[in-house]
Amino acid sequence: MGTEPVAEPDAALLDSLAWTFDHAASIVAGVTDDQLTDPTPCRGWDVATLLGHMTGVVVNMGRGASGEELPAVAYYRLGADRARQFRTEADRTLAAWSTPGLHGSVDVGGGPMPVRTAIGINLVDTATHSWDLARATGQVEELPEEIAVPILGIGRGFVSDELRTVVGFDAAVPVGDDASPTTMLVAFLGRQP
Repeated sequence: MGTEPVAEPDAALLDSLAWTFDHAASIVAGVTDDQLTDPTPCRGWDVATLLGHMTGVVVNMGRGASGEELPAVAYYRLGADRARQFRTEADRTLAAWSTPGLHGSVDVGGGPMPVRTAIGINLVDTATHSWDLARATGQVEELPEEIAVPILGIGRGFVSDELRTVVGFDAAVPVGDDASPTTMLVAFLGRQP
């Protein structure tokens, strides 16, 4: 990915991120202690591991956007109030992405990349893992359409076959043209809807 300057994040992209964080926070709040060892659609991860990863990615995105040092591993140690921790970190990260003048390149853990690309990764990761967490814990899996539609477009814009190999996405799962945007998104990212 290049390091050429890009325009500041637009309001629609930041709105999508805010809505995605709100949705994810509601799913995180619905997780009970007795579900932490339950399996998830993420191969080899239980609910606790998925929550730690989701929160860790949000933390790293905020740190990268703020120019802070990133930890070696994007996994966050969760306390008893997981929902409050996630909400706090999501708010910090959204504030970091919303900083006036944020443009050009940023390092969020994969080397320098355009700011808009990094925000797109933040959106796709958070929305998809919200679905994973909802499925694993018996919550409503369907993402609000105002989240699923733009994130599907963003995901299709950067998740290539080469990237699937590097980050471990499974091959896209075929679904019908009449599938919901959420079903299309998770199927595109290799989940069984």
